[in-house]
Amino acid sequence: MTKITYWGMALFSLIFSASEAIAADVARPTQLGLREAASPQMERITWFHDHLLMYVIVAIVVFVTGLMIWVAIRYNQKANPEPSKTTHHVMLEIAWTVLPIIILIVIAVPSFKMLYYLDRVEEPEMTLKVTGYQWYWGYEYQDYEGVNFLSYLIDEEDIDESKGQKRLLSTDNVVVLPIDTNIQILITSADVIHAFTVPAFGFKKDAVPGRLNETWVRIDKPGTYYGQCSQICGIKHAYMPIEVRAVSKEEFKAWVEKAKEEYANDNTALSPMQVAVLEGVK
Repeated sequence: MTKITYWGMALFSLIFSASEAIAADVARPTQLGLREAASPQMERITWFHDHLLMYVIVAIVVFVTGLMIWVAIRYNQKANPEPSKTTHHVMLEIAWTVLPIIILIVIAVPSFKMLYYLDRVEEPEMTLKVTGYQWYWGYEYQDYEGVNFLSYLIDEEDIDESKGQKRLLSTDNVVVLPIDTNIQILITSADVIHAFTVPAFGFKKDAVPGRLNETWVRIDKPGTYYGQCSQICGIKHAYMPIEVRAVSKEEFKAWVEKAKEEYANDNTALSPMQVAVLEGVK
């Protein structure tokens, strides 16, 4: 096999792996680019990264690299044996002060607008409260009484690939959310600082004990989306994934009715403190 053929196959494998990872919302080795957007928030983040920052960064790198090459060739000892003794150049100093300011303004204006958009939604249609524990997540659907549960990682030996379960990503209780719905997400923690992150939705919020942080999402399309705790929170930090299944509004209503019965008398759907209170433990 020639080197050209080998590198051609390697490049094809790289592109195929990246596209497969995006389609499945699962990060894979050699993946390129951001996760495929599944919400307006992530769409704006992707645009900001791909169509603004990348052009600015490439332009700066090309300019600085060209400038360094020109200086090395034009002002080396052989080409310029008598160096200039110039210490000040007013126009040059104005230029290298004003140009970075202009670049920062070009980046800052859309950045502030995007951050404001990502912050919170004015009229949420439903609210999901998320609580981080060591090392699992608790979810409470505040608009639907009785629908709250804990979500644990499925151990590697229990993974059933025929059901589409993913190592280190699938959970025993999946978060089900409706598409085309403005969903307010309240995030807190019961012990240490965690971080609730779903890349395809474009949010990452810290879960802080004693504090209620807020974000929101509007999911564009059905599917299963994954995230993980993005804050180093202890020995099992890497083992508290987030699995979200986005469904139509009709499917969500049917799931809620089923969930009310499923979690009504299930103490495993409560936090350890809630269970202790129910059992009369002081």
